[in-house]
Amino acid sequence: MSEPPRTAGTPPGTATRRDGAAPILEAHGIDKQYGQVQALKGADFELYAGEVCALIGDNGAGKSTLIRILAGVENADAGTIVFDGEQVRIEDPTKARALGIETVFQDLALANHLDPIQNMFLGREKMRGGLAGLLGFMDAGAMRRQGEATFKKLGAAVVNFTGPVEGMSGGQRQAVAVARAAAWADRVIFFDEPTAALGVVQTKNVLDLVRRTAREGIGVVFISHSMPHVLEVADRIQVLRHGKRVATFDAEGTTIDQLVGAMTGALDNREETP
Repeated sequence: MSEPPRTAGTPPGTATRRDGAAPILEAHGIDKQYGQVQALKGADFELYAGEVCALIGDNGAGKSTLIRILAGVENADAGTIVFDGEQVRIEDPTKARALGIETVFQDLALANHLDPIQNMFLGREKMRGGLAGLLGFMDAGAMRRQGEATFKKLGAAVVNFTGPVEGMSGGQRQAVAVARAAAWADRVIFFDEPTAALGVVQTKNVLDLVRRTAREGIGVVFISHSMPHVLEVADRIQVLRHGKRVATFDAEGTTIDQLVGAMTGALDNREETP
């Protein structure tokens, strides 16, 4: 089991991996409080391009809060975010998307009455050229060709591109949400519990999609309560407990017992310095 690529207290923008690569995305000292509840207490995080980094922790550890902040859905009370070595402010999801960051939340945020292609281009419709585009006519053919090519490239388990997504299985709906994110993410994708409530075959398809996405050079953050899925798909694993990061593992050679120990506090020798 290797040591984390950085420790608490390393200045922003200076973390490097053993192969010399710098993180694409970093968070340092992130605080977030809701009333009397301190959800994040100086949380740190980093992500490298082309890796699947799992973010784990018990309920209330701060995982979803951290991701929502990095995705621009919420703003931190304190701390810094570094993207491509530059400190940035991600005030809203529009800013995150401009940086090439996409998120697949647990509720998927799909428009049930629309088909997979329409969902992929929702809010990003391609318009026809010339006067037709100026008059508001969309280029449905171009969107369908690009959308189907994206699904094929990712190996997404979607065969019906014309029916509404409300009639699809849970795994197919997940595939639509993942493909939509992958179609627009240049740099980072967050997956929040993407295999929750899926069957065995559907789960395998989603995990395969996660791996393919990372192989495109995109940094993938994978949140899950399933330790077998985490060890199957992740390259690195970062553990949150009580609102802060307490351990970082290389997935290879790490056991479920070690992960559970870090989540529960049994492996306090792995804790980073405050």
